[in-house]
Amino acid sequence: RGVVIKTGDDTVMGSIAGLVAGLDSGQTPINKEIQSFVRLISAIAIFIGVVFFIIAMVMGYTWIEAVIFFIGIIVANVPEGLLITVTVTLTLTAKRMASKNCLVKNLEGVETLGSTSVICSDKTGTLTQNKMTVANMWLNMKMISLETGKMNYGENFDPRTPGWEELGNIACLCSNSDFVDVKENWQKPVNDRAVDGDATEAGILKCYECLMGDTSKKRKTNPKVIDIPFNSRNKYQASVHQDDEGKHLLVMKGAPEIVFAKCETILVDGEDVMIDETTRKGFREACEKLAGMGQRVLAFVDLHLDSSKFPPGYDFSTDDEEPNFPLDKLRFVGLLSMIDPPKASVPDAVAKCRSAGIKVIMVTGDHPITAQAIAKEVGIISSKNVLIIFDSLTPIPNSPQPGVSACVPGYVMTDWEEADLDKLIRSFTEIVFARTSPQQKLFIVEGYQRAGNVVAVTGDGVNDSPALKKADIGVAMGIAGSEVSKEAADMIL
Repeated sequence: RGVVIKTGDDTVMGSIAGLVAGLDSGQTPINKEIQSFVRLISAIAIFIGVVFFIIAMVMGYTWIEAVIFFIGIIVANVPEGLLITVTVTLTLTAKRMASKNCLVKNLEGVETLGSTSVICSDKTGTLTQNKMTVANMWLNMKMISLETGKMNYGENFDPRTPGWEELGNIACLCSNSDFVDVKENWQKPVNDRAVDGDATEAGILKCYECLMGDTSKKRKTNPKVIDIPFNSRNKYQASVHQDDEGKHLLVMKGAPEIVFAKCETILVDGEDVMIDETTRKGFREACEKLAGMGQRVLAFVDLHLDSSKFPPGYDFSTDDEEPNFPLDKLRFVGLLSMIDPPKASVPDAVAKCRSAGIKVIMVTGDHPITAQAIAKEVGIISSKNVLIIFDSLTPIPNSPQPGVSACVPGYVMTDWEEADLDKLIRSFTEIVFARTSPQQKLFIVEGYQRAGNVVAVTGDGVNDSPALKKADIGVAMGIAGSEVSKEAADMIL
């Protein structure tokens, strides 16, 4: 059952659509130049026309002949070929770009691209491949790295490792994704198979299938009884499963700090141990290390439900404010971290932009630690620079900060005025904006435009569309990009 609480323009998608519809992208640089050129030519033509009119009157011509001279001079100075010349030039350039897999929707955008001084780029799917691969796990309070090559994925891992059976069990069952059920798909290697589900779910599913190879069997023998889907408020996904003996198992995965707070014990070498301060410290250090490597981290926990309280056939429900089964005093099992590697061409492209004097700014919805790690990897932030990760108490400098880079989370900008963002832009040349909303992405683009920059925005998601529309030139991703982002953009790669 479901309850509809908002429709149309009142939904989140509707509000983003309204934001896009109400935006005016303004004049392009070539538009401004042509307008300025036309005004100059008009002024010169009128001036010369007036001079000839006066000379004609002085020389004794009739006023009608003098007016004809006046009009003739003005018409002679009209650049009739300007429109054709500009249109043909831009069309030929757009055709050349089309041969390089770049579709230009707005011809004036061709020239704008050459005038760009700042690029505001999304991370996931734009700078990175949006192909999640499980690269590390934290199990038995130890870090374990997996071989991530397509042909030899996970070959260095022993599935008999204590705790993996429980961790793999949660990874397999607490998921809504599955391989596309087409004969051709099943014939492909596991890492090349298409998956119904997002990139994160696909990465976890492929990891389990590569290491164990019994996803379908595991799910059939442990059918799902009830499910709590992931949402941005809870930041976790949970489900209850029943085994052959009728016993119930609660499995949960989600944001590490949220899920860990619900746990009372931790699985270490096959034994349940009470969580103490040492455990908490080890957990925090593991999360910080994995996030600092630019990886997405998820925690996995479970709980065997008491058969006397939850017998076979028990009516599980989430209809009330709280579900009728426990979501606390759980057992922490482990962490899985996924890499979303940068596209191979990105570091070189960023270096070329910087050598041409173009600033590259990352604007993403990801965690600040992950965002700055990827930014360093692709060259948006110089590794030799001092990095400041802003919080609500960090002051904005009043003067330029050479050799210093900034990472600004969206929650810090919640109450910022335009003057605050303008001050930040003046102070730092290398900036990463993390955990940003669509409104904040738009706010950032407007800030760089106020500073006199020609701003290009690259993105692939619905949440990028307001910024794509407002930018001097919006560039959407053609293969992985959403239809909304392509509609708002001036150019599609």
